[in-house]
Amino acid sequence: MKKRGRIPVKVKRFGVVLASFTILATIPLHTVAATADLPILQSTITEEVEGEHYVPSAVENITWGYLPNRDNEPVKRISSGTTVTFDTVSHEGILEDQGRNPVEYFSQYGISEDQVLDDAKAIAESDLDHDFFDDGPHVVTGPVAIDGAEPGDVLKVEVLSLEPRVPYGVISNRHYKGALPGEFPESDEPHPDASAENPDLYHNVSKFTPIEEINEKLYGVLPTETGNDVRFPLRPFMGLMGVAANTSDPVNSVPPIETGGNIDINELGVGSTLYLPIEVADALFFTGDPHFAQGDGEVALTAWEASLRATFRLTVLKEGDPAIPRDGAFTQPFAETEDYWIPIGLDVDLDEAMKESVRESVSFLEEKLGMERDTALAYLSAATDYEVSQVVDKTKGIHALIDKKHFIDNLNLAVNVDGSTIDSKIVDDDYYVPLRALIEQLGGEIEWDSNKNGAVASIDGKSIVAPIKSNFYTIDGVEVYHEGYSILQDGSTLIPIKSIPDILGAKVNWTTSGNTLQAQITYDLKK
Repeated sequence: MKKRGRIPVKVKRFGVVLASFTILATIPLHTVAATADLPILQSTITEEVEGEHYVPSAVENITWGYLPNRDNEPVKRISSGTTVTFDTVSHEGILEDQGRNPVEYFSQYGISEDQVLDDAKAIAESDLDHDFFDDGPHVVTGPVAIDGAEPGDVLKVEVLSLEPRVPYGVISNRHYKGALPGEFPESDEPHPDASAENPDLYHNVSKFTPIEEINEKLYGVLPTETGNDVRFPLRPFMGLMGVAANTSDPVNSVPPIETGGNIDINELGVGSTLYLPIEVADALFFTGDPHFAQGDGEVALTAWEASLRATFRLTVLKEGDPAIPRDGAFTQPFAETEDYWIPIGLDVDLDEAMKESVRESVSFLEEKLGMERDTALAYLSAATDYEVSQVVDKTKGIHALIDKKHFIDNLNLAVNVDGSTIDSKIVDDDYYVPLRALIEQLGGEIEWDSNKNGAVASIDGKSIVAPIKSNFYTIDGVEVYHEGYSILQDGSTLIPIKSIPDILGAKVNWTTSGNTLQAQITYDLKK
């Protein structure tokens, strides 16, 4: 047996330590180390979160198993273009097949009661009705009303930050569900007496998966019977984002719908933008189903499910706004990242979902980029990947990844920093800004240091050195690696926009307006 030594772990995001705890280096199959000195992101106050507004995942702010519809009262009202932080709770650990008791469930993996979210305890202990077989599993936070939103408008959802609320999660496979129903789980079918009081009788399989840090990168640790643990990167995203459907009928949280919901697209992490068609007044935005990571397809049924604190900027786009991804009727979700435009197809039939995604792709290229439809189809066939978002949520999902850099000669670049536009350049198919203009716009100072062959910036007490043509930036004396390096052009130090979150801690979100790629850089979300 391997000796199990304790490893100190610091959870970092954008260079900021979010949590500090200890895990065991080697974790046997059914025994996971208890954490120690763990600051959990419990519910707090607005002043302590990034957004201008805050929606905790308290019982009165959530629905369980169903999405808000047109009849739901909003839990908060905000103005278009402002930022809001949502606390979200994973359903794993509170479901009936896990005993509807997160304290007891997680204790078997060494998690103490104070390391379990108070929100999860309250939801599990509440009198909320929840049918394990008929209701969706998801805890949904919201909805939030956006002033001025009307049917026919589009809601632009920019994902600004995603912070782990706990350093552990769960991956589950349940009977009659997943990509291989009837084959997995390879265990007895649920017993008629299965219940929250007798959770083992469901015979479902859940794998506790904690976070581990290796060389300042965060991984999930999945124990195996051989003791050779599997590790995979942390890639958080919200599986469920949407606006209310125009119906008074209950809307189950499992299948994704035209107004969003459980679309489970793993590209929608920090920096991404999601566009949603608005069907009801005030839009009524909601979110949930937080993930630490997910593979395309989500074949077991769940991915690495774990609670997150999510901050968004929510902006209403009126008819004719060039930022809307379609010139014609906009009737289903569309997304984008720095690298890709992402047309989405949804259908109970995977073949039909594929067709829908291709149709959306052709129409986007025709309407927004001026391509002939037959040329667009030829391009998509030669150069665009279509990925299976998920096959386990009744309605299946396919999404395209249309590479923006294939069109870079026909696109402009605009960079906005806290409300002001600064110069920007496209160099070797990458996006750059002058470091001086960026730092000075944010209220900092910058000078050239010939000894360090690079620019030295000072902002909010932080010192940043950006050596020319080096992948190592120095932040407060500590070297930080980033794949994008600074370059010197016409006497100006240029840094890649993609490096800004890591070296400055600023938020960068990408949208497309007409033929212009727009990078929105925000240093203080409350401004």
